[in-house]
Amino acid sequence: LLRCLQAGVLLQRLHVVLCSAGGSSGIGEAVARELARCGARVVLATRNAVRGEEAAWRIRRDTGNPEVLFMPLDLSSLRSVHAFAAAFLQQEPNLHLLINNAGEQHSTDGFSLPFQVNHLGHFLLTQLLLQRLQSSAPSRVLIVASSAHQAGRLCMAKLGQPPPGPFAAFQDYCNSKLANVLHARQLAARLQGTGVTAYAVHPGFVHTQLFRHTPLWLQPLWTPLSRFCFRSAAEGARTVLFCATQDGLQPFSGCYFADCRPLQPCAQGRDDAAARELWERSERLLGLQPSLCTPVE
Repeated sequence: LLRCLQAGVLLQRLHVVLCSAGGSSGIGEAVARELARCGARVVLATRNAVRGEEAAWRIRRDTGNPEVLFMPLDLSSLRSVHAFAAAFLQQEPNLHLLINNAGEQHSTDGFSLPFQVNHLGHFLLTQLLLQRLQSSAPSRVLIVASSAHQAGRLCMAKLGQPPPGPFAAFQDYCNSKLANVLHARQLAARLQGTGVTAYAVHPGFVHTQLFRHTPLWLQPLWTPLSRFCFRSAAEGARTVLFCATQDGLQPFSGCYFADCRPLQPCAQGRDDAAARELWERSERLLGLQPSLCTPVE
């Protein structure tokens, strides 16, 4: 992992890092650990207080960095997102890096689970922290996406509703990952010239990610294959760390990254009109006022 950090020059001035939702295990903890090891101040934001506090303690113990904190955040509850943002803004004067990495939770607001946790919750959190990101610029927003976005099919008229069919759970997940790619694209377009950049990041096929979204009858088949086909959490963290720390990525704001390099997403993932519509519909679903910032054409 440290090879991904050695070329970056941002960590010396990176005072606050926020790992959202996935910070208490898997990729989230691996990313937080390496950033803390390099001296960053890390806020772990996750739903489970016990696991979150334990993860923060492990990272402090292993890295010797006392600047690793836990704050509660449940992305499946919009009220919790608002409460977290208010507490964070009161406590932390700077925010240079926001890493949106979802975890397994259950929606309480009437939206499909993957769509709310993977997209709407992150969209709301990013909007609530946007002014702090701008005042701390140069800063970055990382949205952990997936190559599964290629199978996504967003129906804007039914946004947030579970898709039909026997593979609805997997399709729902793919749709939410497509929303991640479009969110990063539109966020970058709206923030041009502000010093805040955004990136969609595919960590690779990580064991902890895939088992949550496969049908029960398929899961036994994955077990013998997982040792050979899936990446470890530490390996999955490499591209996230690259986009978090690598200097000179400003021209690639809005891009989709995999294996530490920008790649072309699927056709709908490059659709600026779809990205704009997703943004506007997300604002309406969340009851947010339309953003003052508009994309630079």
